[in-house]
Amino acid sequence: MAWNYGDIYTAIGAISNEDQPALIHSGPDGSEGLTVSWPAFMRRTNALAHHLTDSGLKPDSKVAHYMRNGPAYVEAMVACFKGRFVHVNVNFRYLDDELHYILDNSDAEAVVYSAEFREQTTKLRARLPGVKTWIEVPAYDDPDATVADSAVSYHQIITESDDSDISVDRRGDDLLFIYTGGTTGMPKGVMWEHEAIWTAGGAGASLLNPDQQPPTTVEEHAERIADAPFRPRLLAACPLMHGTAMLSAISTLNSGGCVVTVPEHSLDTQGLWKTVDRYRVNNMAIVGDAFAKPLLKELNEKPNVYDISSLLGIISSGVMWSPDVKDGLLEHNRNMVLMDSFGASEAIGFGVSRTSKDGSSKPAKFQIGPACKVFTEDHQEVAPGSGEAGFIARTGPIPVGYYKDPEKTAETFPTIDGVRYSIPGDWCTVESDGTLTLLGRGSVCINSGGEKIYPEEIEEVMKTHPNVEDCLVVGLADEKWGQAVTGIIELVGDAALDEHELREHVRTHLSAYKIPKRIIVAQDALRAPNGKADYKTATAYATSVLGVS
Repeated sequence: MAWNYGDIYTAIGAISNEDQPALIHSGPDGSEGLTVSWPAFMRRTNALAHHLTDSGLKPDSKVAHYMRNGPAYVEAMVACFKGRFVHVNVNFRYLDDELHYILDNSDAEAVVYSAEFREQTTKLRARLPGVKTWIEVPAYDDPDATVADSAVSYHQIITESDDSDISVDRRGDDLLFIYTGGTTGMPKGVMWEHEAIWTAGGAGASLLNPDQQPPTTVEEHAERIADAPFRPRLLAACPLMHGTAMLSAISTLNSGGCVVTVPEHSLDTQGLWKTVDRYRVNNMAIVGDAFAKPLLKELNEKPNVYDISSLLGIISSGVMWSPDVKDGLLEHNRNMVLMDSFGASEAIGFGVSRTSKDGSSKPAKFQIGPACKVFTEDHQEVAPGSGEAGFIARTGPIPVGYYKDPEKTAETFPTIDGVRYSIPGDWCTVESDGTLTLLGRGSVCINSGGEKIYPEEIEEVMKTHPNVEDCLVVGLADEKWGQAVTGIIELVGDAALDEHELREHVRTHLSAYKIPKRIIVAQDALRAPNGKADYKTATAYATSVLGVS
């Protein structure tokens, strides 16, 4: 049968009751907030799907999600699944031309946006005649607030529109878009089919019973959920517009679980831990040290204040997660499993690294996933244990390609020896036991004096210095070296920069040619809200500070 999330969630809703939450949005500082049961979740998403259909959208029409975390993001995404519309994620930091690019490039016919972004969307409406409906989401604690002229109130839609099941024949090849961050170029829309995501995410195999075979029908899947001892609760600490939280949320709903969100204008570690405590959260999605370090600091400074015993796991993807930070978190809950997932918008399941009380992993070390290989630039397979670096590649359930970009699609999703792969550009070596050592994204690889240098390797070493809170490494144009390794750091507290000391710290861990030629202090955050490195901005800043032409 064809697996489609609209069918899957409808079947789960049919066996759920009002006591089983699908969505929770905490109040400020982790206080009690809004809870949406599974039956209410079904009614609200049906109503939105009907509104989009009545607005003239048809199967394959694109719906832009321009929101911070909250129930509306998940509901709008699921409404797209039900109506066979295509979810489009929009970075909520985008303004003016950046925002116009995403909405225009994706051919968005509907935009669901938070009220706080009213000014930005109002500016663009004349430039986007293809948008048939603008839906404004008021604050959850003020649902009856007045919305912008020519916009429709989200609250009005979900309370007054037809909330019956929408009649449409869904397909396994219905699409979901995940736009890349654009840190090394313009954002690209990665086209995922529902069935590919379902299969790559385990095809409904039980997390409580790994040996259980995947279900053969949505009814069988729903029956298993009805018989399960509990339903998981995921706290999406990182933005849902980022693939880590988005796909984790989809997976949680697949299990009949609950997606928990918090107000996220800034990283509120106290609010996050209070939310884990209040709502007995089982899992949390983060993006590397940018989230984990502040979360650990809060626990260290307030021991025994938060009950986090319900938390079974934390998953991170997209950036490296330092072993010492993992070990620190485990000191506060020895029953957790901390997982680094090596993936990308273009593929799921390159590799995984798990850390628990029974053992810690080394930085940048992953166990290679099934259906994965490592290829050189000319598509020759790298022999495990050879020490040769190459690109990680995955076959099997992978995206269709990039939306409206056949040239980049052919480059990233090549066919090698008759097999189609996804190769986003992550460089690594593979040991004889199948362990991957991640070296970095090829697009930010530095060529200095003829040597290929991978930023993440140096960044992880520099972050082990007690004065360094965060670090990015870039290559700047240099007459002698071609590119000069340059470090941009965020200091801890009121620590002062000692460039010589930091360079010597790197020298004790890495080869001399990898030592940064210069190290400067960042004036702004090095990462986007989703925790991913902003190499483009970091390079521009370092170029300006150091006067490189």
